Amino acid sequence: MPLICPRPLGRLVPKLGSSLRPVLSSAAAASLAASPRRPVGIALQHLGTESWKRFYADHKLDLLALDQKWRQKWAESSREKATKEKDEKNKYVLPMFPYPSGYLHLGHLRVYTIADVIARFQTLQGHKVLLPMGWDAFGLPAENAAIERGINPATWTKANIAKMKEQLHVMNGSWDWDCELATCDPDFYKHTQKIFLALHEKGLAYQAEAEVNYDPVDKTVLANEQVDANGCSWRSGAKVEKRKLKQWFLNISEFRESLLKDLETLAKDEAWPERVLAMQKNWLGKSKGATVKFPVLAFGQGTHSAIEVFTSRPDTLFGVQYIALAATHPSVQQLAKSDPELQAFLSTLPGLSPDSKVGYLLPHIRAVNPLAYHEETPADTKVSLPIYVAPYVLGDYGEGAVMGVPGHDLRDHAFWKEHHYDAPVRFVLAASEDESTTTMPNEPVTEHGVLNANSGIFKGKSSKEAGEMLVKLLEPAGLAKESEKWRLRDWLISRQRYWGTPIPIVHCGSCGTVPVPDEQLPVVLPEVDEHWAGKKTGNPLESQTEWINTSCPKCGGEAKRDTDTMDTFVDSSWYYMRFIDAHNKEAPFSPEKAKALTPVDLYIGGVEHAILHLLYSRFIYKFLMTSSFAGKESEATKSAEPEESSEVYEPFKRLITQGMVHGKTYTDPSTGRFLKPDEVDLSNPNQPKVVATGAIANVSYEKMSKSKHNGVDPTTFIAQYGADATRAHMLFQAPVSEILDWDENKITGVTRWLSRVYDLVQKTASSIQSGSLASTTSSVKTFFEQYQQQQQNSEADYSAERYDASVTVWREVQHTISSVTASYNKVYTLNTVISDLMSLTNVIASSSNYDVAAPLIKREAVSALVRMMAPVAPAFAEECWSTLYPNAGSLFDSNNEQARFPVADGTESILKSRKQTCAVQLNGKTKFAVEIGTPPAGLLEKDAQEKLREFIVAEVLRTEEGRAKLEGRGVDVNKAKKIIVVRGGKLLNVVM
Repeated sequence: MPLICPRPLGRLVPKLGSSLRPVLSSAAAASLAASPRRPVGIALQHLGTESWKRFYADHKLDLLALDQKWRQKWAESSREKATKEKDEKNKYVLPMFPYPSGYLHLGHLRVYTIADVIARFQTLQGHKVLLPMGWDAFGLPAENAAIERGINPATWTKANIAKMKEQLHVMNGSWDWDCELATCDPDFYKHTQKIFLALHEKGLAYQAEAEVNYDPVDKTVLANEQVDANGCSWRSGAKVEKRKLKQWFLNISEFRESLLKDLETLAKDEAWPERVLAMQKNWLGKSKGATVKFPVLAFGQGTHSAIEVFTSRPDTLFGVQYIALAATHPSVQQLAKSDPELQAFLSTLPGLSPDSKVGYLLPHIRAVNPLAYHEETPADTKVSLPIYVAPYVLGDYGEGAVMGVPGHDLRDHAFWKEHHYDAPVRFVLAASEDESTTTMPNEPVTEHGVLNANSGIFKGKSSKEAGEMLVKLLEPAGLAKESEKWRLRDWLISRQRYWGTPIPIVHCGSCGTVPVPDEQLPVVLPEVDEHWAGKKTGNPLESQTEWINTSCPKCGGEAKRDTDTMDTFVDSSWYYMRFIDAHNKEAPFSPEKAKALTPVDLYIGGVEHAILHLLYSRFIYKFLMTSSFAGKESEATKSAEPEESSEVYEPFKRLITQGMVHGKTYTDPSTGRFLKPDEVDLSNPNQPKVVATGAIANVSYEKMSKSKHNGVDPTTFIAQYGADATRAHMLFQAPVSEILDWDENKITGVTRWLSRVYDLVQKTASSIQSGSLASTTSSVKTFFEQYQQQQQNSEADYSAERYDASVTVWREVQHTISSVTASYNKVYTLNTVISDLMSLTNVIASSSNYDVAAPLIKREAVSALVRMMAPVAPAFAEECWSTLYPNAGSLFDSNNEQARFPVADGTESILKSRKQTCAVQLNGKTKFAVEIGTPPAGLLEKDAQEKLREFIVAEVLRTEEGRAKLEGRGVDVNKAKKIIVVRGGKLLNVVM
């Protein structure tokens, strides 16, 4: 077995004793002395003296050297391909592209490893796979970093891209760098501007004055989706302010029906995670209900005569006890002009959380329940209603007004109790007709049910029936009508910052808003070095008079450029389309390329992008694919979405969301303080101690961050263990969708496995070269068929022992092919690929199998193993493949038929064991004997006892007599206290 040392071998030599030192040649010792810290690999535990001697006599595995060797060969091959005609791609695998912060973390390593593994798997299947890489390069972080350092954000960004490319290079990825893009490159954002202008032409990009979310730290506007539940900016964490500004919007609302309906397509065959679909559906927020008018008693106050409220629960109208208005409601704005106390209250709202229970009771104004005008309405419902201004009411949802029903809504109940603690809550429906409920007394009944006596003549009606009847009752008087509302709002894309795509619009005093002509694109960002050198904040574009002042493309008169830039989510909403045609100078992409390569076959990224990025991408793709960019043109003058369309346009066929990577975190048990690496004594890894006190440190796995001192640099780790071992370790630790607790120590299991595989390959290659694996049989299937034919004619050339070993090995190969192929296709279970391949390695390498099995079986089994592990450990597999087949070419040449990913060959049905007699005992007494198949040789080893028991029991129950005398007499083997198998399965004792 070869030696792999991920730790400096120089440190280990003194500890190995006399068994190792004599084996080290003087040249090897000199080499180690010259580079004592050189990481090489480790699998020392089970290597005896003879193994060491054999290792140094035969071969040595250096994973780092293999990485370097094959990365160089792949680069040379790439250059050769670039000079030839390009292959047309037929598969598209894409990880979400990174923001160029200058540092790749383990989360990046995980998502890019997954993407590369799947791309290589599909390449081995014969597909020509597009796996591009680019940079989400615009945005506030780069601009803030530029201000802090006094340098141009372009300089900062390009330097970071260069560093991150170096980091990506060592991951053994198969990126198509010919398609590389950066969203800050004018050659890219020229087409972003074209797409904006196409949207503008269709009326889908428009400018309007609106109340917006303003981040006072980053000094820019945020979309609703970029404000968290506490009213804070998703980037800076600052409390967001409300301001009225003229802004640019994209009319995503025009596509809301297809955005909702097409979620059904994405749900088929679990193409998208259910969690992401639910989040998008909730964000779209389609609600069916009614708009109800509540007449207003103004008592001399100048306000509207009625307040309109949208409700999805008209069945609870009898339970309304107050009305709540948003701060931006027209009635509130009107009343504030003459109410200083109301003005003061409104000024406090930006600092409050959206779920705050505070409220301002509007004086001299009341509302009337529209049902009060019906003579049979209960008296309680006819009482006039107080009207509040409340922060929990959203101004941009429904009508900016809520009918408060404390008995049947949690938020309304909490608000009512805050302001009317002693006042009774009115319940107007119950869970059942006898008015029993499943909730606690005085708690709101939020589910649909049956109306009770407080609902007057509607008592006994179901929620659904009563709601419809109440709307119809009020409709003739103009007090209610059926309606639907959406939570989704148009996408605000204006940003008052420099580092983004300039909006290609000029403002002319005569012509108004005028698009920049196509021939003048791109509108390029001006150089503002003085701004960065002075470390100034704010938007420098507003002071660039030479850049701002221009001529109107329509009339030629004086005009000014728009100084806003676009939200970076505009760039990422279409970047995947640019990858397919990255060098097209005339258009974002060609219709032919779009038809051939989109939608993306597999898209991989974090669930944190479930709403923002993914929703915007779906919208823009639907627009692009119904526009002239894709060779189509909608007949609609305003909307680019046909009213009735049978075609479904979705950008990503399948979405994989990977879990986060958590790091091992040490804390001081007495203070809870996070400990730095040098503050922890790890001489005994099982009992880490606080250096300062000697106390046992607390150990946990938490999200990696600088403050917790638990970050891991993936490039440092790769430099120590090699890229392939790191990739395999990353996948092996946890299923793709789950959180991965990063534990460096566990990589030894992976390196031992690679060591064993390498040993198998070397041994097999040596046998091939010496001719000992020569065989006249052209295929494995033919081999087994010929053996069985010869056995029937009593002419078998092979011993029974050899046949059994061959069957054991090949059965395991076929089983592994099926399970591993399924895992690669499913993606979420990639961790089982590693465990399955480890199991297969153990079966092949077992001396009772490898030393006995037929030469053909050994050769083909090792070949299949190498090809199955190739997507995970590409450089290692390339080395193994070239060792087995020196002239066969690269594994990852999609035209290399010999290197195809293995497929099941149909031999499982003919891999039959020979027969033997098995005596069956029940509680130690022999009951009967049956002829069963002989267990394969691999099941007779000590560590396979459980599998042997399963095999023998299954064989006995497969016989008619076995079923009749056990199951037929009420003996349930699954409930046995103990199952004993002896003499290789010739005796089975079932103890009940």
